[in-house]
Amino acid sequence: MINSSEVSEFILLGIPYTEDLETELFVLFLSFYIFTLVGNLLILLAIISSTQLHTPMYFFLCKLSVCDIFFPSVSSPKMLFYLSGHSRAISYAGCASQLFFYHFLGCTECFLYTVMAYDRFVAIYHPLRYKVIMSHRVCAILAMGTSFFGCIHATFLTTLTFQLPYCGPNEVDYFFCDIPVMLKLACADTSALEMVGFISVGLMPFSCFLLICTSYSRIVYSVLQIHSAEGRHRAFSTCCAHLTAILVFYMPVALIYLRPNPSPWLDATVQVLHNLVTPLLNPLIYSLRNKEVKSSLRKVLHQLGFLTEQS
Repeated sequence: MINSSEVSEFILLGIPYTEDLETELFVLFLSFYIFTLVGNLLILLAIISSTQLHTPMYFFLCKLSVCDIFFPSVSSPKMLFYLSGHSRAISYAGCASQLFFYHFLGCTECFLYTVMAYDRFVAIYHPLRYKVIMSHRVCAILAMGTSFFGCIHATFLTTLTFQLPYCGPNEVDYFFCDIPVMLKLACADTSALEMVGFISVGLMPFSCFLLICTSYSRIVYSVLQIHSAEGRHRAFSTCCAHLTAILVFYMPVALIYLRPNPSPWLDATVQVLHNLVTPLLNPLIYSLRNKEVKSSLRKVLHQLGFLTEQS
């Protein structure tokens, strides 16, 4: 791909209208990034160390935590690097890698949320056959499938974007390489590719969202049939945590890619929240509303020396 382009590197201009705020943004984003990594690592340790959490729901939650560790790592290290006063240049291959892994991990999470909704549907709608339907083999296939189709989707979008010639200018008016800003720099007519990209990026999450809504509508109907108030509360509590995480993930995606008139500053702000805040919220959403996870987290923190036996 690089042979068809005269540009060997790009310059990341960062978030629009934030000149002279590099130090404050560096401290803020570094704090979010560290808390995101630590929070998701603690969730992983809590689930792995507790045998009672070795169920399909927590297996998928483990994979979500892994995605939430790598997802902000696609753009945050480079952003923190230039905010600390270093070069804003990124190589052609580095830019393509950023775009690929951003959409690979984002698409994988879309599919993963859909699989988690299906898991909750089976658990509530077919409780007696749950262990048979969601066997270890099925869970492994579903988990690998989310990554496989995420890889195909990201490969298609990356190839679509970087088959274009880039002959200058090379200044990316953003804090990382994404499809809309890269198409603006191409030395070719991109109207057809913009339409294809819009359909591809918009259709996939929208389809997943429809499947999730279908699953949860059936779940709500089933929960309402439960005679026990405690059973209804437990089922709704678990589902509310999932729905909260899903809404937090999908709202920025809709704002960024499905608006007809993009705004560079608004898009960058939403992307920062999507890249740094959303992966941080997932550990909080799933741990604070779940007694089993909170109990396992206390044990992990105690073993690490952060909590005393009395706490």
